[in-house]
Amino acid sequence: MKLRPSRLLRELRSGTSCATAKINLSDPRIIELCGLAGMSAVWICNEHVGNDWFNIENQVRAAKLYDMDTIVRIAKGSYSDYVKPFEADATAIMVPHVATAEEARHVVEMTRFHPLGRRALDGGNVDGVYCQVPLADYIRHSNTERVLILQIESPQALEQVHEIAAVPGFDILLFGPGDFSHLLGKPGQVNDPEVVDARKRVAAAAQAHGKFAMSAGVFGSQASLEAEGYRVFNIGADVIGVGQYFKARMAEFQNHTPRLAANLVYQ
Repeated sequence: MKLRPSRLLRELRSGTSCATAKINLSDPRIIELCGLAGMSAVWICNEHVGNDWFNIENQVRAAKLYDMDTIVRIAKGSYSDYVKPFEADATAIMVPHVATAEEARHVVEMTRFHPLGRRALDGGNVDGVYCQVPLADYIRHSNTERVLILQIESPQALEQVHEIAAVPGFDILLFGPGDFSHLLGKPGQVNDPEVVDARKRVAAAAQAHGKFAMSAGVFGSQASLEAEGYRVFNIGADVIGVGQYFKARMAEFQNHTPRLAANLVYQ
């Protein structure tokens, strides 16, 4: 029985840039729409959103229909918060607010199997095909085709970014400009020179230590970010897209736009 490899890793290793969308809404049909659009992965937020594990499994299933990876941003807490997304067959976890190399090593230790880490074995979930694959294959696949993403989101983390990037066993560094700008006292100013400099330093550290870099948005242009070293781009969010759609529909309605009715033909 074949275990599904990571699309993100396949595309990144081939030199392709990847697109993701951030998901706050819990309906798996939102995931399917991302798959129909051709995205490489979806980023499911479990840090700020009250999602549950049963629903996350359904969101992961929806993504796999389109060979799309799932990234679950975890709620920082116990060991179980880190491994449960993998056991639900998510491709990746995103760990927010990593501040030190010691913390990065601890994440690897909790989420990789021996010899890379000390993750406890349980192949009885969907990621191990309910004990229907050889244990050695399960361990190898978990250590090579599951993705660890660490977020750099503070000036303190930036001071150690090369030490963090040098830690073996994880794959991607993600710069978080929202929290970084907030901690500088410049909330939301993601194009401030100090924030841009930090973004460039994160990408440079990732490249220097054989990691990939992920951008939380397309700031400036995709080409300029790729020149900095970024290869994974979050290009939108479900709540923003839906919100903008309904605002536009209301504007058309209030302005008595003739094409309003035509746009509802298939609804």
